[in-house]
Amino acid sequence: MQTPAPTPVRSSELSSFLLAPNPGPMSLDGTNSYLLSAPGAQGLVVVDPGPADEGHLQALASAGTVELVLITHRHPDHTEGSVRFAELTGAPVRALDPEYCVNGKPLEDGEEITAGGVRIRVVATPGHTSDSVCFLLPDDGPAGAVLTGDTILGRGTTVLDWPDGTLADYLHSLDVLDRLGPATVLPAHGPVLPNLSSVVLTYRDHRTERLAQIKAALEHAGPDATPEQVADLVYADVPANVRAAAELSVAAQLEYLRSR
Repeated sequence: MQTPAPTPVRSSELSSFLLAPNPGPMSLDGTNSYLLSAPGAQGLVVVDPGPADEGHLQALASAGTVELVLITHRHPDHTEGSVRFAELTGAPVRALDPEYCVNGKPLEDGEEITAGGVRIRVVATPGHTSDSVCFLLPDDGPAGAVLTGDTILGRGTTVLDWPDGTLADYLHSLDVLDRLGPATVLPAHGPVLPNLSSVVLTYRDHRTERLAQIKAALEHAGPDATPEQVADLVYADVPANVRAAAELSVAAQLEYLRSR
């Protein structure tokens, strides 16, 4: 007996998502591949087709006529299936980094796109990676919605993929997102959140607290302490499977503090 294809889960007025079968310590429950379409529209937009899982890609392709594929950033849990998905649908894949485009031109910060009957604005938000972007849907509900990729997660906090991602860029990106107001947060991992401005405040507070801990660790271990030595003090309780990510975040914070 054939297993039925998964049904997209409604996440906002103009979006639904399919959860990719790639759970893990960094991807949480898996990657949320979003489908954007306005009522009555003939086509749809897919954001982050996700890993190269044939069943997942086939389910996305069968959801409707895909006009366009958008990528939030370069990590493989978002992009690995892009080439195959373009083969399945014939739709162009667009990302900020040309390397991850397939038969489509690179995205530009501030660009306005209309596809699937949905208005989409590209918002550059480097920090998690240098090529991270968010997608603002200004007509999605009373306050709009923002697909945040890994810049804002539905649970936990974001890792900075240093040296490609930097804390200075990330803090600036939080300011950019804060100006978008109380939009619905549509993250690439974890649950939907109701108020972007509130989440940004929480993320800022977390970064401020971590920077204070890093400063204290440097006072204890010395100003030339390595990321590994600082992580021993600040992230001593993190599980082994996310230790490398913790060290990346420490490296990003040390670079930020030392550059100032």
